[in-house]
Amino acid sequence: MNQKNLKNINSFRRVSLITVIAVYFLILVGGIVRSSGSGMGCPDWPKCFGSWVPPTKVNQLPDNYQDIYLNKRLEKNERFVKMLHSLGFHKKAEEIKHDKAILIEGEFNATKTWIEYLNRLTGAVIGLLVIATFIYSWKLRKQDKALTMLSFLNLVLVVFQGWIGSIVVSTNLLHWMITVHMLLALLIVCLLLYIHYRANKLNHKVKQQIEKPGDLFAILLLAFILMIVQVIWGTQVREQVDIIAARLGNLFRFEWIGLLGIDFIIHRSFSLILLAIHLLFIYKVYKVSHRRSGIFKWSQIMVALILFEIVTGVGMAYFGIPPFLQPIHLLVGSLIIGVQFVILLQLSDQKRIVLNTTNS
Repeated sequence: MNQKNLKNINSFRRVSLITVIAVYFLILVGGIVRSSGSGMGCPDWPKCFGSWVPPTKVNQLPDNYQDIYLNKRLEKNERFVKMLHSLGFHKKAEEIKHDKAILIEGEFNATKTWIEYLNRLTGAVIGLLVIATFIYSWKLRKQDKALTMLSFLNLVLVVFQGWIGSIVVSTNLLHWMITVHMLLALLIVCLLLYIHYRANKLNHKVKQQIEKPGDLFAILLLAFILMIVQVIWGTQVREQVDIIAARLGNLFRFEWIGLLGIDFIIHRSFSLILLAIHLLFIYKVYKVSHRRSGIFKWSQIMVALILFEIVTGVGMAYFGIPPFLQPIHLLVGSLIIGVQFVILLQLSDQKRIVLNTTNS
């Protein structure tokens, strides 16, 4: 491999890694937006109160600003409802059309406005990084055409995610739209991790490190799927918390957990099942791999993250759901999925090595 190609690969690896880290940072910022109740700090999108730089005082807005932005959101929702009908999602379309919560327009709050605005600025920076990832991948199209195509697909997904974000705002933080927004963010993370991993393989040979990787792959794939289910369940619990908080006027935080339904009990108990599966996985990795292998090291990180995730969950349950713990809990859950995915990629390569060795 000549020096120019090597330089292009290393540049792409750096940019793609920075983009992955930035997306995780955005997930953290998004968690802060949610926990601080700043999701509707900007009632329009992509601008904020009709400006690229939002106001700092309510007297900078017209007297009827609530009616103005409510009407704008309703117009956008009408188009979204028509689109859902055209796609065959008639039930969801009617739910949005008749959801009275969408008609509630909050009062201006400078702190919440600027928290949401900083979230959008972070998203804009990440958009530039995703574009840069695609541009750098173009230089590698002759070595790995799929890498360039995947980088373009990632760019399309990020644009789509931006549109979903606008729908989240126009529907006044409609709960299932927030879940879709979160799942799409995880998909983008996994795709970026695969892009970065694939670039690493352009100048690094994969060495066989473990025996029977297929068994480990099956266990971790199950854990990966269950972890995604756990995240979805967590968003449902979070939605219930929002409803209870609104009903109690954001007071009596220590009573919120007791008012949650069966979803919280399942979410809490499910974490112990996930821990057991991951402990089984790392035990099996310990038995069949070298202690210095990348898979074993990543497995240790994964289990440590799961334990920390359980600790943050316990902290929220017993200390009145502290706002600072909510974004940390969300970030760690997203990191677990990312680490699981990286290990699955490594195990997949190990499976190919074993299969090729057997066939030869």
